[in-house]
Amino acid sequence: MIAKHTVQCVNKVAAYLNSLAEDKARSALAKCCGAQRWVDELLAARPFTSDAALLAHAERAWWALGREDWLEAFQDHPRIGERTAEEWSRREQAGVDTAAAATRAALARENVAYIERFGYLFLTCATGKTAGELLGELRRRLGNDPATELRIAAGEQAKITRLRLEKLVAP
Repeated sequence: MIAKHTVQCVNKVAAYLNSLAEDKARSALAKCCGAQRWVDELLAARPFTSDAALLAHAERAWWALGREDWLEAFQDHPRIGERTAEEWSRREQAGVDTAAAATRAALARENVAYIERFGYLFLTCATGKTAGELLGELRRRLGNDPATELRIAAGEQAKITRLRLEKLVAP
């Protein structure tokens, strides 16, 4: 009985996405990742046999995309520390809410420096991180060369996407 229950719980995301009409599935996937080609690839791959298959396909599809697709996905996010109405982003950046005004101001300044250096906003998987940790990471990554930083930002988007896929069925 426990094994059957575990399988049902483990495969909730795949079952949910498989059950949706295409327009609803497109909308759900777009909440997870703003790259249109990624969404199209995941839609074309349905039905998924399990959550593990879904997550593996999502990862492969992400890394098969190019720079422009990645930048499209990055644009779907607010700046770290920026107030947003989008619930997932608010929760992911909750560590900034209680930050001191000086830390928030430093995040705003460093975000501008990052955009000037790389041409896109600073992207990191902010879940569970404090404002100080985010600021430290932003400052460290400002020293990266553009090619290295793009790969790091893409990796952070992959983490965010995975968490958001799992959130599709979270209560």
